[in-house]
Order: sequence, then C-alpha cells, then structure tokens
Amino acid sequence: MAKQKKSTPQARQETTALERLGLRVSSMINHPIAQSQRWVTIHRLDTDGDMEWEEVMGLLAETPELDLTFNDDESVTVRWEEGSADDREDLVVERGWGEERAEEETPF
Repeated sequence: MAKQKKSTPQARQETTALERLGLRVSSMINHPIAQSQRWVTIHRLDTDGDMEWEEVMGLLAETPELDLTFNDDESVTVRWEEGSADDREDLVVERGWGEERAEEETPF
C-alpha cells in the first residue's frame, strides 16, 4: 500500500472589515425585496469602523445610478431607478433557456 502524503492545512484567509461591510451592503442591495422596491436602508453596525464605513459609502456615492440619503440615525437609504441592460457598460447579459439573465458586478 502506498503512503499518502499528509497535506498541510492551508491557512484560512480572514476577510477584512472592509470586505465584510462591502459584502453586507452588496447583499442588502441585491436582495430580491430591495430590487423590487428599488431602495434599501443600510444601518451602520457597532462593528463597522469609521474608515470602512466612509470607504463603502464613498463608493456608493460615486455610482451615478444610486441616490443616497444620509439619515439622522447614521443609516443610509439607497434608491435607484429601474434601468435597462442597454444603459450599463458593466452588465453582462446571457441568453439561454428562452430567458434573458443579467449578471452585474457590484461597484465595491
């Protein structure tokens, strides 16, 4: 019987605070309810650092399709208009199974 090589466990790569916040915001914006109503309110958590919050909010503010309202309770309401796939340069449209599917990259 041949000896099996023991593999060394790979180091688990931790996500940064900025990545966690970006994923949370992206998930909230891409949620089906938010997509149907075309708005979402993002609440700042105690674990969101000042630098990370400012970075993500800055990226959202730079996105021309988004309208941000900064609320008194430090939350941010993000609104957007229903757009056409033809209006977006970063949108990839795939056709298959008789349907049109769209995949887009988040701005952060």
